[in-house]
Amino acid sequence: MKIIHYFCLALTVISPMSMALPKVNNTFSVNESGFARVQVHNDTFEMLACYVAIDGHKVKFQLQPKSSTNWITATDKRFNYKNFSTWCDYLDVHPKYNAYRIY
Repeated sequence: MKIIHYFCLALTVISPMSMALPKVNNTFSVNESGFARVQVHNDTFEMLACYVAIDGHKVKFQLQPKSSTNWITATDKRFNYKNFSTWCDYLDVHPKYNAYRIY
């Protein structure tokens, strides 16, 4: 019986955490010149603070509700989709991102 109580307690703690991050989708592609690129889509109704990083270079921006970014392209043909790192969170939590470009 104690195992069921611990399991229920764990679900109560973990469930809200799993819903804490916003819903975003990343689309990876290769342009006509052969460079890898990424596009970030915001599937929420909230403004998001985001960045896309590749090889230590970060592009920070704000993402409007239900919108997507322009294509963000790598600068070297040796990069592929595995080299991109993307992150988004609610803008209310990260107000320093108010200074960055809005997509």
